[in-house]
Amino acid sequence: MMYLEDIEPGEIQRFGSYPVSRQEVIEFASKYDPQPFHLSDEAAAQTHFGQLSASGWHTCAMTMAMLVENLKERKQAGLGSPGLDEIRWLKPVYPGDTLSVETEIVDKKRSASRPEMGSFRSIVRVYNQDGVVVMTMKSIGLIRAREAVV
Repeated sequence: MMYLEDIEPGEIQRFGSYPVSRQEVIEFASKYDPQPFHLSDEAAAQTHFGQLSASGWHTCAMTMAMLVENLKERKQAGLGSPGLDEIRWLKPVYPGDTLSVETEIVDKKRSASRPEMGSFRSIVRVYNQDGVVVMTMKSIGLIRAREAVV
C-alpha cells in the first residue's frame, strides 16, 4: 500500500490506454454536453474541429477512468480529492484516438488538523497516440499517512 510518506515530489508516472470510440463520444455528448460538434459529423465539419470531437468533460471522464485504474494497480491509500485548480483542453480528442496519462507530483504536505492524512498536488497531462498533449490539469489528491504524527 502506498501512503503519503511514499510520495515524492518530482515523481513522474506514465500509464493508461483508453481507445476513444465514436459511439461513446456521441453517447456522452447526448447526455452531458449536447453541442452539435460533439454529435454530428456535418455540424463538426463546419467548425474549427473539422470532425466529430469528444467533449472536454468526456476527456476528463476518460482520464479519471485511467487514474482510478492506476490507483487500484498501485494500491494507493487514496481518500479522494477536494478538487482541481485548473483544466486546459489543448487539442481536440477524436474518435479513433487512444489516450494515455502522465502525472508529475509537484508537492505534498501532511494535514495540520488531520495528521492521519495529507494531500499532494500533481500536474496531469493527457496524450493522444501521437504523443500530443490534449489536456492538462492541476490535481489535488488526499491520501492516508502511514503513521499519524502528533
